[in-house]
Amino acid sequence: MIEKQSDNVENLEEDVSEEVNKNEDSSVIENQTSNDEQSLDVDDENIYAEDLKNTITNNDARLEQLEKEHETLKSQYVRIAADFDNFRKRQSRDQDDLKVLLVSKALTAILPIVDNFERARQQLKPESDEAQTLHRSYQGLYKQLVEVLKQQGVSPMRVVAQQFDPKLHEAVLREPSQEFNEDIIIEELQRGYHLEGKVLRHALVKVSMGPGQQNSQELEEKDKVEEDIDLENPISEEN
Repeated sequence: MIEKQSDNVENLEEDVSEEVNKNEDSSVIENQTSNDEQSLDVDDENIYAEDLKNTITNNDARLEQLEKEHETLKSQYVRIAADFDNFRKRQSRDQDDLKVLLVSKALTAILPIVDNFERARQQLKPESDEAQTLHRSYQGLYKQLVEVLKQQGVSPMRVVAQQFDPKLHEAVLREPSQEFNEDIIIEELQRGYHLEGKVLRHALVKVSMGPGQQNSQELEEKDKVEEDIDLENPISEEN
């Protein structure tokens, strides 16, 4: 009986020992598994961090490239817009110049007619009723012509008593003048005209030379003549 109990105790101890060994083995396995899992987690995190870093680097490089492409396209757009604006302005300027040129040619062809009207107005002196009626009709046509020129931007020059300017005037004659200083216009021979501030036709003018050398010579010759007369007719002395 006692031996049987002793065997049971030994069996129980063996069972307990085996159970303890199993538990220890299980704990070791669990610890190893846990360590392996932690190691895997660290590796995964490192891999993920490396991938994320590479992704960020690639995105930064791509962003920098896109920014450079954007600046290049922006520069091209600005240059093309500037070229187009310059082209548009040049076209507009050329069209305006062509328009002025065509209008200038047409108006220049009309100006001699205006000159003839003005000469006729200065020369004609109507006396009879019929002549006055004709003169009024003529004046009406002249005013209409002048009004048309004015609407086209044509304006006459005022030159008498003005300083001679070769950009505006053409000197046909030069003569001495006691009234005007040198290079002052003393007479208008043919009227000049402006078109929108530009010269449509130069004025033909007579320009003063001033008192000048010629007048001085005339005075000297006059004094010499008077002196000769005095020498030819000396005053007799009283005795």
